[in-house]
Amino acid sequence: MRKFALHEYVAVRLLLPARLQPPVIAAVAYMHRTDELIDTGEMSVRQAALRSWAERTAPALEADEPPADHTLLALWDSVRRHPHMAARVRAFLAGAPVEAAWTGFDTEADFQDYVDRYALPALMLTASLLAPRPDAGADDPFAAGCRALIEGWQRCDFLADLAEDAAHGRIGIPQDELLRHGVKFEDLRSTSQACVPALEHLVRSQTDRAETALAACRDLPSLVAVEYRPFLDALVGVQELRLAAVRRKGGDLLYREAGPAPMASVAVLTRQFRRAWAHRRRRSHDISSGTSIR
Repeated sequence: MRKFALHEYVAVRLLLPARLQPPVIAAVAYMHRTDELIDTGEMSVRQAALRSWAERTAPALEADEPPADHTLLALWDSVRRHPHMAARVRAFLAGAPVEAAWTGFDTEADFQDYVDRYALPALMLTASLLAPRPDAGADDPFAAGCRALIEGWQRCDFLADLAEDAAHGRIGIPQDELLRHGVKFEDLRSTSQACVPALEHLVRSQTDRAETALAACRDLPSLVAVEYRPFLDALVGVQELRLAAVRRKGGDLLYREAGPAPMASVAVLTRQFRRAWAHRRRRSHDISSGTSIR
């Protein structure tokens, strides 16, 4: 996790209670391992890899004996400590064929379907550890906040990865949006300078949508226990910084990826660490003095 998601890893290590760090990291590692297996190569190869991985995962959710694979071993241990995670893993795997067969989106509706069926269940592997709601309906505020967060996050990721994805022959911006802004996929793939002005407008439109989604999840931290709020605030804050970096890059995303400004990210994490540390000190004091706490 430290290698592929440094900001999120630091947030977990600094801001979450020690007891929750192992299962969160195990869940993210499992999600990333799954994504790596089904993200590249011919579609038939990706689909076969997913079937094999799902078969290997099943015993980690049900068997008494620990699996040999290190990622599945960590998942096995986490599921035994947090039984609700088994249902979350199954929901994630149920949506994973969408990613294994993904070649891009024709319409905005296709993007939204991808978020619902794959990206959101992936997020809920970790989010459910902060506020387990195995039977939550669509009107649950926490579920709605997670949905808004992952929509903004996923849209931003697709923009940040535009150059790499185009080189692999697929991008996460819907085809109807490309047409509306006069951007041709062939120009993106060939990194033609001619499409940069139109791409600027496309990036602005997509970042506006991502910004709206992130704004809709701003109340998410208030829906979890106090000790988890600094982590969620930092998670949303880093995504906002990443989105700002993508917006600044604009048409230059065709040539290079965009990431959050390092010093601004450090400032967000430092601010939330102070909040988390203050809460832990108050909690320790309340416990030692016998005060009732939540």
